[in-house]
Amino acid sequence: MFDLLLLGIAEIFQIRILLIILIGVIVGILAGLIPGFTVAMAIVLTLPLTFGMDPVAGVAAMIGVFVGGMSGGLISAALLGIPGTPSSIATTFDAYPMAKKGEPGKALSIGIWASFLSSIISLLLLVSIAPQIAKFALLFGPWEMFSLIVVSLTIIASVTGDSVIKGLIAGLFGILIATVGADPIAGISRFSFDIRALRAGIPFLVVLIGMFAISRLLVSLERKEMTKDQEDRQKEKLQNVQFVLQPIKTLKNVLSKPGTLIGSSVIGSIIGAIPGAGGSIANIVAYDQAKKWSKNPKKFGTGCEEGVIASEAGNNSTVGGDLIPTVALGIPGSAVTAVLLSALMVHGISPGPLLIVNEPNVVGGIFFAFFVASFWMLITQFIGIRYFMKVTQVPTHVLVPVILVLCVIGTFVLNNRLTDLYILLVMGIIGYLFTKYKFSLAPAIIGVILGPIAEVNLRRAFMSDPDWTLFFSRPISLTFLILTVLSIGFTIWQTKKANARTKADA
Repeated sequence: MFDLLLLGIAEIFQIRILLIILIGVIVGILAGLIPGFTVAMAIVLTLPLTFGMDPVAGVAAMIGVFVGGMSGGLISAALLGIPGTPSSIATTFDAYPMAKKGEPGKALSIGIWASFLSSIISLLLLVSIAPQIAKFALLFGPWEMFSLIVVSLTIIASVTGDSVIKGLIAGLFGILIATVGADPIAGISRFSFDIRALRAGIPFLVVLIGMFAISRLLVSLERKEMTKDQEDRQKEKLQNVQFVLQPIKTLKNVLSKPGTLIGSSVIGSIIGAIPGAGGSIANIVAYDQAKKWSKNPKKFGTGCEEGVIASEAGNNSTVGGDLIPTVALGIPGSAVTAVLLSALMVHGISPGPLLIVNEPNVVGGIFFAFFVASFWMLITQFIGIRYFMKVTQVPTHVLVPVILVLCVIGTFVLNNRLTDLYILLVMGIIGYLFTKYKFSLAPAIIGVILGPIAEVNLRRAFMSDPDWTLFFSRPISLTFLILTVLSIGFTIWQTKKANARTKADA
């Protein structure tokens, strides 16, 4: 594998290809920071542009978009509290509070370093143990996937906010709206109440943009405009230049928490290697595990450095994990790598277990393109950070219409359906009501993401074999279910311990 990396250096280390990767990274970052423009969408739009390139250059361009897109969601998540991509949901939990406390530069810097370092860690895993992890991922059937999602659903208990009951209600609401529309197995319309707009279902990204973006815009409109003195004080508070001009200082902050960084990167790489899992699950699971093992779990959600590191490391490390089954077995780990494989096929290269043997230069190019794209992402983000921070200084009456237009465009281009805009408005109003009555939005989004995956895999499992005991007799599935019980128990114990500490301090 390391020989392949050396071979990739010869393929990629050319001015033309290095510039192609840079352009891909910039396009990916721009796509990632706009709510609704997913990484997969950016990759699909890039694909036709690669037809005139040689295979290595074409794949390198898409790797650049992939890496840039996964880190781009950090910008809007930190500065606006709106996840740019589904895989940056957990990033909003701590990056946005940190920015609101007057440290937007710190939030962005920590997220950028966590993204870069986790990408390098996942690259090392990709290069060294790709076949082994890919073989492990292939052992996952519907039973294992369902049990994995059950473990992930326990995360709702960790992000419920002040009220566990309200958090669980929000989580169930998310799972409920995920059932509206066409049945994922039979294709029959359900719970649409004969409303035409609901027959095709409620797209996840529309829910995400509506509940996070539109609801925040409605809340911001309620606030009174600041006076001139207040604006000057706010601008002075946001001049967090030391975190822009001293990235080494922020790097030390990230490296001072090696357990969170490495643990989240490994979690992201493994989840990324599981076909169908993806960055949205890794982002949330990594954040949850970091919170569970932290000495100060109460700090999570208030602008905690560990929270930003865990969420961004879990998110970006899925790129390397995603490429593991793609390179080792020719099996796409996500929609993004499926497009990547289709690009190879356009150039006459057949993906599969023999890809490494038959096309070592292409595989080596993928490895080194990932490495170069990670560095371009780091450089591009730090160059742009001082400009990104200016978003926090834009007056509300200017910022709200701009974000609203981007949200509407991002929603419409998903499916080119006007009805999605009505759903966007309704979800925005519901998200606004959730915020007004102190319901956490995160559990609802988690329910929307994980609910359909759990349902599909549960039904596939029973369609394959109606014996329910297989969930407990298959070792990997049983392990995940045991982890579910341990996760719930640990959360209860942690909550009781925190409450006891609070009472003692009082």
